[in-house]
Amino acid sequence: MIKFRFLTILFLCVVAVSSCKKDEDPKKQITDFIQQNNINAVRDASGLYYQIIKPGSGSFTYPANTKITIKYEGRLLNGSVFDNGGGKEQTFDLAGLIQGWQIGIPKIQKGGEIRLIIPPGLGYGSGAVGSIPGNSVLDFTIQLSNTQ
Repeated sequence: MIKFRFLTILFLCVVAVSSCKKDEDPKKQITDFIQQNNINAVRDASGLYYQIIKPGSGSFTYPANTKITIKYEGRLLNGSVFDNGGGKEQTFDLAGLIQGWQIGIPKIQKGGEIRLIIPPGLGYGSGAVGSIPGNSVLDFTIQLSNTQ
């Protein structure tokens, strides 16, 4: 009887730990999300997925000290918006932003728009940042209005 109880408790503990386990790996989360939402995204060698909505125009080469002016919206994969810059254009030093933006934004030019689906390693990593839980895949839509 004690052996049965022990095995039952052990089984319940294993089930509880398994169900608390974080979702599957980010690459699978991203590929499932892209497929479920019929997004025509390309995978960069870095692991970043992107969809160029509008390429923009010009031939800006993005030196290390590039400033960008953008409107953006950041969402988690469940669709909840965690940041939109107040709906206004914002100017940033590209080098000071998360790696996913540093890799993705140079894929477009002024007037362009891009969707970036960023794995945690190119975003905020394992630590929670504000309302963004640790290990989150980020989904950004970015409109680039200026580079300098």
